[in-house]
Amino acid sequence: MDVVHRIALIPGDGIGREVVPAAAEVLEAAARRFGFALRWEELDWGCERLLRTGAMLPADGLEALADLDAIFLGAVGDPRVPDHVSLWGLLIPIRRRFRQYVNLRPARLLPGVPSPLAAVPAGGIDMVIVRENNEGEYSEIGGRLYPGTEEEMAVQEAVFTRRGVDRVLRYAFALAAARRGRLTSATKSNGIVHTMPFWDERVAAVARDFPQVAVEQYHIDILAAHFVQRPERFDVVVASNLFGDILSDLSAAVTGSIGLAPSANLNPEREHPSMFEPVHGSAPDIAGRGIANPMAQILSGAMMLRHLGQARAADAVEAAVAQVLAEGGPRTPDLGGNAGTAEVARAVASALA
Repeated sequence: MDVVHRIALIPGDGIGREVVPAAAEVLEAAARRFGFALRWEELDWGCERLLRTGAMLPADGLEALADLDAIFLGAVGDPRVPDHVSLWGLLIPIRRRFRQYVNLRPARLLPGVPSPLAAVPAGGIDMVIVRENNEGEYSEIGGRLYPGTEEEMAVQEAVFTRRGVDRVLRYAFALAAARRGRLTSATKSNGIVHTMPFWDERVAAVARDFPQVAVEQYHIDILAAHFVQRPERFDVVVASNLFGDILSDLSAAVTGSIGLAPSANLNPEREHPSMFEPVHGSAPDIAGRGIANPMAQILSGAMMLRHLGQARAADAVEAAVAQVLAEGGPRTPDLGGNAGTAEVARAVASALA
């Protein structure tokens, strides 16, 4: 077995500690079947570590990730820690240190999974959200003035650079060209009068290099409505950091469960490791009960395998998930079943074998 992939394994918080080990077992089964190895380097980073030591990760933690092939993350967040502290203490530093400027979030309605939208048939939704992941509305620039007084104010700056916008747009256009040739851009240029017109201008400029791609744009409010009314029409949707975050959760919801939604934080140039995580977060309301759906974590692992060059293994993992769902295999409560995390993961591993 000559090929060995070194992976940082960060279960993180909440249900991450349950779905990550379950997904890792499925990925191990894929590795055995297709003749490569996964060498996990498990790290205890997260809110528990913060509460214990005062930091989500060690001071030299990011440098320890630099030479690895990928990062497999479970979830970040704990009710005892403010969300902005946990997010900016781990997830965002990794995304920015390693130039993971594409957040890729596929949304497919899989066979055997009913959509909450009654008119959508099986297989009727197959879209990918390409979210700008390093700048935009998620900026550290800003602050508060006169805290605790009647004059208190908060300022948050959005940052859109030509380099940052163009590189994510080019990724999205290339992806659309390789798929069904349709790209939708999310905007709000009628109300956000500087950054969104700039975004629209860059979409038009980059589009000239991709004449084979049909381009449309919608304001974010009506686009959210269209995701509910006619989600089958969308192929690749590109959006700024905030809009992409919102749309990807909505796309997961209309495909049956956020527990099925994977994502990848990509450095497309492969100069740095990329990170793979489910969309669902730490879900503290069900943490520790063993009922979290592991499929989003498993599918995130399939995205990781494909990024590592193991496309056959990635296809097999995705097919195993689809088979378990289509054949009425065990399901966690979010999909209307009563199975636990481990039982569902074992079923996927069995289908894979």
